[in-house]
Formats: sequence, structure tokens, C-alpha cells
Amino acid sequence: MRDAGQRKLDCVLVLKLDRFGRSVPDLVASLQELDSAGVRFVAISQGLDTDRNGPTSRLLLNILCCVSEFERELINERVSLGFKQYQQDYSAGKIGKGKSSRSGKNLAIGRPKAIFDREQVQRLNAEGKSLRQIAALLRISKGTVANALSVQKPVLNSQGGGVGAQANC
Repeated sequence: MRDAGQRKLDCVLVLKLDRFGRSVPDLVASLQELDSAGVRFVAISQGLDTDRNGPTSRLLLNILCCVSEFERELINERVSLGFKQYQQDYSAGKIGKGKSSRSGKNLAIGRPKAIFDREQVQRLNAEGKSLRQIAALLRISKGTVANALSVQKPVLNSQGGGVGAQANC
């Protein structure tokens, strides 16, 4: 947009209109800014061209702006409804608590995807196993193993009082 304002380009070319802006006000503002700088806007796959000589293209461009925003709002609504349905199903005991969801992940909302015993990771590490070997044995990622080994756990100091931090590696 800065280059357009400085008249360093003549045309902005995009594949689809919805790749240029996410909301009607955003698109309209951007297109007005391009227009005031004398920069043409073309959306290839939709046959849109803001050339001042084409009023039909301008009409179609405004319609597609509205359609793009509507489509995005529908997607957001579906995601939100799906999440609410999951929460209701979990609360009602339809999934989790011994029952499977369609994805096969029986986890409560907010739980980590991998549930494992950190002390077992530490024991295997102490036995000299590599991150890759530990990950394969416990069926978790190497990153999860590395994170489990780097977490510091509060422990009592040797005098029996106070709490100190000690690495679990």
C-alpha cells in the first residue's frame, strides 16, 4: 500500500478477492486508497478489474466483497457452534470420561494432547536413552520429551527446610 501511495506501481494483481482483504470495510478502504493513488486492482480468477471504464466490474467487486465477508462469518459461526457442542457433549458425558469423540481424543477441554508420565521420561533419560528413543517408547514427540526434561521442579533442600529449584535432567 505504501508503494501504491508513492505511485511505484500501476496495478495490484491478486488471485482471489478474499486474499486481499478480510472484511468489507477493510476491502473498501484499501480499494479506495488504491483508486485515489491511480492504481488498478485486478482479481484474476473472478474477472474483477477496477478500471474506471468498467462500471460492471465495480458493481461485481462490491458484491463479492460482501459475499467474502459473509462466507468468513459463516465459517467463524460454525467453528464456534462446534466448540460449544463439544463442551456440552463433554459436560453431559457423551465424550471423554471413558467415551470417545469422533476424533478419538478423549480429553477434557484445555487438556494437553499428550498425557504421559514425566518421571518415566526422567528415568529413561537417566538410563541413557536418547530423546528419540524415549519419544518412540512413550509414543510422544521429541519436543514433548525435551520439554519434560527441561521443566524445573521445586524440591526441598538438603537441610530439610526451604524450597530450591532443581533441573530434572
